[in-house]
Amino acid sequence: MDSFANSASIPYPQVPLLPAFPAERAHVHSLALWIACEIHPLNNLRTLNVGEEAKNAGYKHWVEVGLKQLLERVLAASPKTGKFCYGDTPTIADCCLVPQTFNGQRFERDFSAMPTVMRIHEQCMSLEAFKQAAPAAQPDAE
Repeated sequence: MDSFANSASIPYPQVPLLPAFPAERAHVHSLALWIACEIHPLNNLRTLNVGEEAKNAGYKHWVEVGLKQLLERVLAASPKTGKFCYGDTPTIADCCLVPQTFNGQRFERDFSAMPTVMRIHEQCMSLEAFKQAAPAAQPDAE
């Protein structure tokens, strides 16, 4: 799975967030777009401003549909899944996944049925870039 573009010629990021080959890029893009377009919009303040009970019920439903029933199943079954969503190098799909797992944790969702998603989340969080981007690491964190 060492098909990533030569990072020596790319000043930033040091590790490309997309594989070099078109079919592999398309796979990573599909994972990232799945998260960004199917799950993330439901976590925005406009959709969450409906009252506590409705917010929690709705969010629980979409975490289960998006992360558990769809993404977990795809990642667990794909031979392309490695330490990260695709292979052993973080990609844009991982950059999209981590905020959604943080949102799920914020709403105290049960991730026990999503071992692949959580394994990837933990792998991401072992990297300094993800640690620095974590919500608790931000200057305005409560």
